Amino acid sequence: MRVPAARSRGLGAIAAITVLLMLAALVAAILRLSSAATSASAQELLAVRASLAARAGLEWGLYQAAKGGWVKCSGDAKELDLSAATGMRVAVSCDSLAYREGESSPGVPQEVRVYTLEAVACNSGRTCPDPERVAEPGYVERARRIHTLQ
Repeated sequence: MRVPAARSRGLGAIAAITVLLMLAALVAAILRLSSAATSASAQELLAVRASLAARAGLEWGLYQAAKGGWVKCSGDAKELDLSAATGMRVAVSCDSLAYREGESSPGVPQEVRVYTLEAVACNSGRTCPDPERVAEPGYVERARRIHTLQ
């Protein structure tokens, strides 16, 4: 038995619309995945910049402590502005304690100073760490700490 020609004409149009809808859904899914990958890549780049800025802050703090530029290192903090080069600001804090470590010569105690430096880098326009921006999607913060003797 044959189907009349008038009835079979509408089936091709429905099949074409279904295929077009499936292709549109596939394109939308690909665009969404691509957008998520781009966003994750940008966030990872910011995280690497923040980590390197924190490292630079530690090196700067070590230099300040070693050359004597950081006279009050006990609980003191300074800010390093790297926003022109990297878009990051770094808060570097220093703490030091003096210990007696034997004698340098008989009867003369030898004093050793232990420095603890901490650097917190973030892409905030104000200060680091910035508790108001922590929940924002583009905010990145990295911290590093080092202990050294002098």
